[in-house]
Amino acid sequence: MCPILFQVDGLIVYAYGSILALGFVAGGILILLNARKKGIPSERVIELFCLTILSAIVGSRGLHVLTNLPLFREDPVRVFRIWEGGLVFYGGFLLAMGVAIGYMRWYRVPIWKIADLFAPSIALGLFFARIGCFMAGCCFGKETSLPWGVTFTNPHSLARLHVSLHPTQIYEAAGGLFLFLFLIRMEKKKSYEGEIFWLFLLLYAILRFLIEFVRDDPRGFLFGTFFSTSQTIGILLAILSLYVLFYLKKRLRR
Repeated sequence: MCPILFQVDGLIVYAYGSILALGFVAGGILILLNARKKGIPSERVIELFCLTILSAIVGSRGLHVLTNLPLFREDPVRVFRIWEGGLVFYGGFLLAMGVAIGYMRWYRVPIWKIADLFAPSIALGLFFARIGCFMAGCCFGKETSLPWGVTFTNPHSLARLHVSLHPTQIYEAAGGLFLFLFLIRMEKKKSYEGEIFWLFLLLYAILRFLIEFVRDDPRGFLFGTFFSTSQTIGILLAILSLYVLFYLKKRLRR
């Protein structure tokens, strides 16, 4: 809709990067507030948050580049222009999760307790990130005749122009906001540590799997053109989430 917020003396402020940064700040504040309520040391939380943000950016950009190699071969410098859009959630999530687990094991921090602390903020960050995608026009949907279809006209937009498209960015932003509110509510009712995190991962995998069917931006496919890269990763993570949820619940009963 509006990829560039404003320009000042040659300095271009992009909507995507600005809204993404706002999401990081909002998520970080939420994590710190909840950490204090639960008596978790702030210094460890801040260090872990910074590490996960950096690794999430690297991982999400890396997976986007890998699934769009022909585009970046033509202009390798574009790899570093993350403010223009092009971050794949699962790439960032998987790398950030690996880094976070390594950090928590090293400092002997309770993994599932911290994972539950971070999960609602990840969902909130998704909300902000997809609003940024909508502004930039990336992650756009297929053509549609539905009344809520969106037509992008800004020449700087990354979406297809002058055709009515599924607002897939808004679909996922709404899903992220719902997950955030749901997880906050479930936090008060959870039965065991890790439940909130794995619930988030399961529900997001389902949400993303469905939305991928109406997305039309280049994002890579596995197994021919049947499932996109994100759908394949989502299926595996959904199966893993169900297994861990049942395992943790069974262990609690014992």
